[in-house]
Amino acid sequence: MKRSPAVGFALLTVAAVAACSPTKVPPITPHTIAMNKVFERGWPASENACLFTLWDRESGWNVYATNPVSGAYGIPQALPASKMAAAGPDWATDASTQIAWGEDYIKSNYGSPCAALAHSNAFGWY
Repeated sequence: MKRSPAVGFALLTVAAVAACSPTKVPPITPHTIAMNKVFERGWPASENACLFTLWDRESGWNVYATNPVSGAYGIPQALPASKMAAAGPDWATDASTQIAWGEDYIKSNYGSPCAALAHSNAFGWY
């Protein structure tokens, strides 16, 4: 039985339109916050993969992640954790504040997430 290309095209178009509907807002997650901040900083989109790898390993993107040995805290694993207060008073509980601080830290110390990841791969920390 031969399929009609018009039917497949119509279904794809409807699905594509539904996915892009202005009434369907994508969820705001730490990952989407970070991607937007990478864009705002003027870093290329390729830096997202490095940032995701780095923070997957550091904290699993958990706002409350605490290293039991060092006491490093949050998504970027700040040490001491209170350094993140420079980004906002809600630093202990807000992903956006932690991400902003973490990306500032990366930019000032390494220049980019990929450079921070390279350092982390070489030395076990960033």
